[in-house]
Amino acid sequence: MRPLSKRRLATWAAAVVAPVLLLGAGVGAVAQADGKGDGRGGDPVVQSQSGLVRGVATPQFDQFLGLPYAAPPVRDLRFAAPAAPESWRGIRSADRQSPACLQFEPTGIREEQAVSEDCLYLDVYRPRNVAKNAKLPVMVWFHGGGHTQGTGVIYGGGTMADKTDTIIVSVNYRLGALGFLAHPALSAVTNGGSGNYGRMDQLASAQWVRDNIANFGGDRNNVTIYGQSAGGQAVCDMLAMPAAKGLFHKAIVQSQQCLATRNTLAAGEQRGVGFAESVGCTDAATVVNCLRAAWPAKLIANQANYLGNSKVGGSLLPKSFPDALADGTWNKVPVMTGTTRSENRLTETALAGITAQGYVDTIKREYGDKADRVLELYPLSKFKSPWDAITQVHTDAGRACLTERAAQVISTKTPLYRYEFNDPTSPTLYGFRVPGEDVSNGHSGELAYLFDFTLGERPLTAQQERLSDQMMRYWGAFAHNGNPNYRGAPAWPTYGDENVLQLRTGGASRVINTFSADHNCGFWLS
Repeated sequence: MRPLSKRRLATWAAAVVAPVLLLGAGVGAVAQADGKGDGRGGDPVVQSQSGLVRGVATPQFDQFLGLPYAAPPVRDLRFAAPAAPESWRGIRSADRQSPACLQFEPTGIREEQAVSEDCLYLDVYRPRNVAKNAKLPVMVWFHGGGHTQGTGVIYGGGTMADKTDTIIVSVNYRLGALGFLAHPALSAVTNGGSGNYGRMDQLASAQWVRDNIANFGGDRNNVTIYGQSAGGQAVCDMLAMPAAKGLFHKAIVQSQQCLATRNTLAAGEQRGVGFAESVGCTDAATVVNCLRAAWPAKLIANQANYLGNSKVGGSLLPKSFPDALADGTWNKVPVMTGTTRSENRLTETALAGITAQGYVDTIKREYGDKADRVLELYPLSKFKSPWDAITQVHTDAGRACLTERAAQVISTKTPLYRYEFNDPTSPTLYGFRVPGEDVSNGHSGELAYLFDFTLGERPLTAQQERLSDQMMRYWGAFAHNGNPNYRGAPAWPTYGDENVLQLRTGGASRVINTFSADHNCGFWLS
């Protein structure tokens, strides 16, 4: 999402550090067992491997909030693989969500959202009155946020669980340097190599689902992993991760394409040395202990000095998805993938106010000898404003056509379903409204349609709720059997001859074969 200057990061870090430290103690209080035996007032009690948990029954669904899937990643467990959570006696109340993981940029949560390093928890949503021996499909969600921000707690899954007869699991994982710092000294003490602690968290959450979900009424042999943006990259990485084999059986990748080049562990370690120095950890003999003891504000203030997101080269992620796909070692499952119509309307708010001349100058600077052709394909006369034009150029040159290329490749290996979200009135995220500009159909625009989402700028309209219902049912059908089609909905064929389901309001969802032409992918991919 929106990048921040070092000064803004330092100012924000100072503001959040105090609540971060205080909230660590609060999580411990939530974790205490209440020891009261049976469920109160019909609230469900379930046996997990760590102990009994009491959820909350609503008229439509049950929810189990703040379940620990790993030990708090603090002190000696900071910059370490996730450890097993502690067990408890009695019954643990699962009626409150955990804090978000420590944020390395502030725009992925609302101001009042609690944050903490003690954050490796997940939320489970299931339909009401699940039979004791039920085996419902399970959907495990990895949130987006550029690996620096966001949280699973804003993605409520109750409505989708109720409508689609599935179990929804939304996961927190470590962010920023805490989740993705590589360093030679850390690699020496980390099985699988450093730089992928957030990925290790996601793997641990999938293992928790394998080991626990049957007691919640889920089928451990019918698990779909899905994610958007950075969470979509997590799905791509798990498709290539040997340790993830067998933990999931379908995959949904939203607003991310799996063929992108990933950072190497070696490059991450080199950059990590500089990061360690920037936070005052300069002695090679003590750097691990120094990093584990560093004040969170320092980690946040220097977050630009490490190489973000996952690293390829250790035993956890020995090869990238493109390489695993090419040599047949990937975790082959049916795939659904798609984008929003104008992704970059959200990611490039900093360009708001660009003038007509600024648009031309930007195109010439960025595309050199191809600039005249770009200006011919994207004349200002076709757009509402110069900002609308530049964001569509960047959308098409980036996620739109790169996802199309990925679909072309992956669909030769496994059944693939492709969509485009295109609601020209969709709300954007809280805090991302651009005065005087249309931010609809931007990056993350589909999220409010799939979840009980708490980061939207406004509620959905009645017409948008109908599209939301359709989308939830498509996603749920895919989770059930690897095919998103359900009775009464527009047919959704596999990608095949570039079949793309365009998701629109007013009952107008339909299959198109013009996505590549609409986004000028022939030009961008050449």
